[in-house]
Amino acid sequence: MSAVSDNCADSPVVEVSGLVAHYGDRLILDGIDLQVFPGEILVIMGGSGSGKSTLLRHLLGLKKPSSGQIRVLGEDLTRLDQKQLFKLRRKIGVAFQNGALFGSLTVGENVELPLREHTDLDASTIRVMARMKLEMMNLAGFDMLMPSELSGGMLKRAGLARALVMDPSILFFDEPSAGLDPVTAAELDDLILNLRDTLGMSIVVVTHELESAFNIADRIAVLDEGRLIVTGSVDEVRATDNERVQDLFHRRPRNEAVDRDAYLHRLTGYRHDAP
Repeated sequence: MSAVSDNCADSPVVEVSGLVAHYGDRLILDGIDLQVFPGEILVIMGGSGSGKSTLLRHLLGLKKPSSGQIRVLGEDLTRLDQKQLFKLRRKIGVAFQNGALFGSLTVGENVELPLREHTDLDASTIRVMARMKLEMMNLAGFDMLMPSELSGGMLKRAGLARALVMDPSILFFDEPSAGLDPVTAAELDDLILNLRDTLGMSIVVVTHELESAFNIADRIAVLDEGRLIVTGSVDEVRATDNERVQDLFHRRPRNEAVDRDAYLHRLTGYRHDAP
């Protein structure tokens, strides 16, 4: 059962208000308003180029917005200096798309790394804590292997173990099911649900995998061309009559009319109506 129905009255752990972001002169995010509540799984969806990855970078404090506010665990990211931001990130876990493990370290050493960098715990305690997280990810006994010896699904689970080793309040997961076979993807979905249900963790997942999104989401937010076009429960989002959302869900190509003069200008800089 979803935890969000019980927690939605609580203060959000992530709150985005009027977020605008540019790359150079190009507008990437246009007035994003978004909330993540305690103990819920929010899935951010959208086609390629919709702004999903850019939004994730801003939520992690890796990019400064052109305007707007981003609050994570009560802290305004736009007002934090590097030291304050570094401290806040200790409460946040990030699992990257390909696991992002260091190839020169064993799996166990990769998982231990955040504890070695950010705590004063002794080596034996760190080793036990890392093995506990690997056990949680069904990777018991794999700590002495190198990342090159793991399958794609195992790499993702090892990366997730590292993201969780500091017991974060919020987990950000980038494309958890990308490149996985259906069985492995389903197993990873179950792991994500288990984290929410057993640890009460707030989880933000960025994905374009429809089946995974529908399986794990308490709420779904759909981005299109930098705008948040719909947010709601799985049933609400699936039932929306928004054409862009239905194109995404039903894999319908968009056949947009081409402006001949604008196309010529993009290629040559020449305006058809210029004297």
